[in-house]
Amino acid sequence: MSALPRHGRIECTKCFNGARVEFDKTRYAEGDWRITANPLAWGNPEAEIVVLGFSKGPTQAGALTDTPQNAIAYKGSRHNVGKILAHVGLIEKAPSEALKAKVDQLIADEHGRFHFGSLIRCTVERFDPKSEAWKGSGGGMLDKFVATPFGNRVANSCTTRFLADLPDKTKLVVMFGLGTKNNYVDAAMDLFRRARPGSWNKINEIAYTDGRITVVHVEHFASQGALIPNWLGENDHDRKRLGGMALEAVRRAL
Repeated sequence: MSALPRHGRIECTKCFNGARVEFDKTRYAEGDWRITANPLAWGNPEAEIVVLGFSKGPTQAGALTDTPQNAIAYKGSRHNVGKILAHVGLIEKAPSEALKAKVDQLIADEHGRFHFGSLIRCTVERFDPKSEAWKGSGGGMLDKFVATPFGNRVANSCTTRFLADLPDKTKLVVMFGLGTKNNYVDAAMDLFRRARPGSWNKINEIAYTDGRITVVHVEHFASQGALIPNWLGENDHDRKRLGGMALEAVRRAL
């Protein structure tokens, strides 16, 4: 039976200690970190390919109250999502606007090849003492959260519920984000290993498999500066090697 949630809001209270949960209003914090109860899913719950961010960032989370659901995922960065998916051969290469339109279509399609969501389905934020504000983005956000006891517990809950028992059709999980020195790759692999006990092996620096599904980490769609162009191989930079590894791992998986 599929563990992937259906397109729409997800009913889940697992990380809120049994408290009554109100969508996008209930929060739980430990130390400098907090989560907001607003889990969502897009696309096909019986998908061949699962595409996951880490958590809804401030652009996506800030849109929940006044934006249709199909416009929330990767809001403001869908052209980059398209470039990355095209680079690893999952959609055809095209100009930026055409790629954005293709991603729009895929996210809204409840019967297609893709499922979209995030590793942590609720919004994750960290308190910044300098600005005295909660922030959902920043350097090392992914691996730093998972490295805390609270973050590790939340991540384990999400992977156990939504990734432990995937549909038979699911062959590939694409994860946005590499982390500092690929720390997020290692942390995520450990989460998959615990959620899905089996024979997990590294394919290369950014991909791993248990023999049934393959998980491939790609550049984050909201990466700044030259990170995405370098990963895409548009510049003569060592980071293009990681983009090449991702393409090879996707081809192997499918």
